[in-house]
Amino acid sequence: MADQRGTSTAEAEVVDLCRELIAIDTSNYGDHSGPGERAAAEYVAAKLDEVGLEATIYESHPGRSSLVARIEGTDPSRPPLLIQGHLDVVPADAADWTHHPFSGEVADGCVWGRGAVDMKDMDAMVLAVVRQRLREGRRPPRDVVLAFLADEEAGGAYGAHWLVDRHPELFADCTEAISEVGGFSVTVGDRRLYLVETAEKGLAWMRLTARGTAGHGSMVNDDNAVTELAEAVARLGRHQFPIRLTPAARGFLKEVCEVLGVKFQEDDVEATVAQLGPVARMVGATLRNSVNPTVLAGGYKANVIPGEATAQVDGRFLPGLEEEFFAEVDRLLGPKVSREFISYLPAVETEFAGGIVTAMSEALRAEDPQARAVPYCMSGGTDAKAFVRLGIRNFGFVPLRLPADLDFVGMFHGVDERVPVDALRFGVRVLDRFLDLA
Repeated sequence: MADQRGTSTAEAEVVDLCRELIAIDTSNYGDHSGPGERAAAEYVAAKLDEVGLEATIYESHPGRSSLVARIEGTDPSRPPLLIQGHLDVVPADAADWTHHPFSGEVADGCVWGRGAVDMKDMDAMVLAVVRQRLREGRRPPRDVVLAFLADEEAGGAYGAHWLVDRHPELFADCTEAISEVGGFSVTVGDRRLYLVETAEKGLAWMRLTARGTAGHGSMVNDDNAVTELAEAVARLGRHQFPIRLTPAARGFLKEVCEVLGVKFQEDDVEATVAQLGPVARMVGATLRNSVNPTVLAGGYKANVIPGEATAQVDGRFLPGLEEEFFAEVDRLLGPKVSREFISYLPAVETEFAGGIVTAMSEALRAEDPQARAVPYCMSGGTDAKAFVRLGIRNFGFVPLRLPADLDFVGMFHGVDERVPVDALRFGVRVLDRFLDLA
C-alpha cells in the first residue's frame, strides 16, 4: 500500500529499470575492447530527462562514458551529498549461467543478470527514487550530486579518477558519499545486521621480476631466474599475515558478539567470524593483509634457461598498515626479485559516526524494526578511492533486506548473479527515507 511518501511508483518501476540496465551490455575487459558505457549513460540521461533533471555525459575515451547530475535541495547552507554508482560490469560467459547474463530475466523472485548485484541494482534504485521524488516535487534537504560512472571494474581510470582529475568542481563541495558494497543484511542469530562499509583495503597489483643467467637447459645453473621467482612467489602465496583489527573490523565484531550474546575475544576473532555463514569469507579477508599470486611467465623453450621470469600478484593492505605490508612483501621477495606496480590504490577509512550514519540507521529501522546498522571493512575496492582524494567521506550503503540463506557476497563477479525483487523494493523505500534524513 502506498504511503504519503508516494514510493509505490518507484517500487513498481525499480524492477524494470534494473532489468533494462542489465540488458545493456557494459562489460569491462580492462581495456577498450568492450562495448563501453555510452549506451547505459544515455539510458540514464533519458530517464532523468523524463522527469526534468538535466544530466551531462562526460566521455574520457570513445564509448567510455560517465554521467553527472545535480538535484537542488531545500537548504543551500548544507553541503551536498554524493550518490555514486558505476555502469560497467565484469564480463560473463552465458554458457555458465542458468539465465542469460544480459537478459535481466525475472525468475524465482529475483532479477537475474550481470550487474544485478554489482551494481545495476543500486543504479536502478537511485533512478527509481529520484524519478518519483522529482515527479512529486519533493526536494531533499541538501543538494544531491548523482554520478553514474564508467570503468570501476578496472580501477576507475576512465571513470571516477578521470572525473576527479579533470572535473573536480563537480564534486568539490560534497562532504559525504554513498555507493556500493554495503547496506545489505546479514542474518546473525535472530537479528539482521546491515553492513555499512566504512573502510576498504588498499590495492597493490604488482609485477615481480627475477633476472638470472640465460643458458642451455642441459647445463647446471645456479642463477636460474625461474627458480628464484618461483621460490619468491611460493613464499608470498603461503605467507599468512598477522591479524590486525581496524576500527571498522573491531566495531563489526563487537556488534556480532553482542548479538550472539558472547564475549568479544580479540585473541580469537576468527572463531567469531566463522559463525557468520557465507559472508565470513569477505569479513575474514579484512582481518589481515594479503597477497595472492595470479600470473606466472618465463621462458620460451624447454631446453633454454631464460634470463628473466615474471609474475603478477594481487596485494591488498588494510587502512593504516601500508608501510608494514610492503616491508613484509619485500622481506619475502628477497634481494633478487624486484617489484613494480601494475595498479596502486590507497586504503580508505572513515568513522562510523555522524548525522549520515544516524540517517542510515533510522531509515533502515523504519522499514525493518530488526535492523541494526554496523560498520565493516571491505576486502575489495570501489570508486571511493577516487572521491576520498577530494576529502569526501565514503560509505557503502545499498540497502537490501536479503533472505538469510542467500550467498549474496558470493555473487559479486560470480555466476548466476541475482537480486531479490523484494530487496529492490525495500531498498527504494529505505533510500527515499534516507534522502529526507541525511
